[in-house]
Amino acid sequence: MNIQTLYFIYPGTLDTLTGGYQYDRRLIRELRRNGIAVETIGLSAQFPYPDDHARQEARQALTALPDGAVVMVDGLAFGALDDLAVAEQHRLRLIALCHHPLALESGLDEAQRQRFHRSEQRALNAARAVLVTSPTTRQTLIEQFGLPAERVTVALPGTDPTPFAPCEGTPAQLLTVATLTRRKGHDILIDALAQLTDLPWQARFVGGGEFDPDWSELLRQQMNRQQLQQRIAFVGALSELEPEFCNADLFVLPSRYEGYGMVFAEALAAGLPVVAARAGAVPDVVPDTAGVLVPPDDVNALAETLRELLVNESRRRQLQAGARRAAKSLPTWADTGDLVARLIEDTQLS
Repeated sequence: MNIQTLYFIYPGTLDTLTGGYQYDRRLIRELRRNGIAVETIGLSAQFPYPDDHARQEARQALTALPDGAVVMVDGLAFGALDDLAVAEQHRLRLIALCHHPLALESGLDEAQRQRFHRSEQRALNAARAVLVTSPTTRQTLIEQFGLPAERVTVALPGTDPTPFAPCEGTPAQLLTVATLTRRKGHDILIDALAQLTDLPWQARFVGGGEFDPDWSELLRQQMNRQQLQQRIAFVGALSELEPEFCNADLFVLPSRYEGYGMVFAEALAAGLPVVAARAGAVPDVVPDTAGVLVPPDDVNALAETLRELLVNESRRRQLQAGARRAAKSLPTWADTGDLVARLIEDTQLS
């Protein structure tokens, strides 16, 4: 495949332990396996809230690129760089990588939401192509951001094969893997678990709190108020998740929105039953045969579902079998890389 260098631009550091950065890392690796020279360029970690200095650094980075270069920009930065995207849209071949729209992040006030929507809409419409990680996100960009359907390409995240969890914990081990941010719904989960103290279970919350330290502290205070210190363990961010999945009996994460939800696919790959909220792209990932989806922000529905699965082992085993079947149809990272390589080639020729 005869493709010039791809310039891949991202905020912060690529080794950050989130699903979005994992997608970036694995995509870069697969593109290089496809023979594409990928040059990575890091921007300020302040994005998507850059100050003037961070914006100026981003401007210098893009203006230094050669005319006609194919440039992929992670959406955490791209959505806040609308002026720069418009200024460079004819000189550079811009590809926006949108994990999920910035305006759909939880915890924003209405003014912030509108500001992100305006800036991201303007930036995305300046890109020659937009790469998203789910059909749901694609439809959102078409319907809410006015993007032409032919310019939005879906490249599902890949999933690595992993041993199936035996799901034989005594007591049952509940696993949550997500950064401690408002969108992930840990607060809903804590309140739901507080209704289940008459049942035997333990829960592990894997995920870092550095993105929103204040929220992370509020979650710990909430856990203490509910007197769940002996039941819930805040583990922090981990680079190796296979042991966590292997030792779990049930995966639960009531996110308020997901652009895809790679961790749900990873849970299915480990053969774990899933409990989640019916929000964003989660229904794209978790089939009814492998999990139960409840309304977002519904503490009682989440508690009732967890109670049923903790009490009814037969139902839990049924979902476990469904998860193992679903694991067989998950896309690989090679599939992801092949699809994006074709998109890059098309963009180079456009």
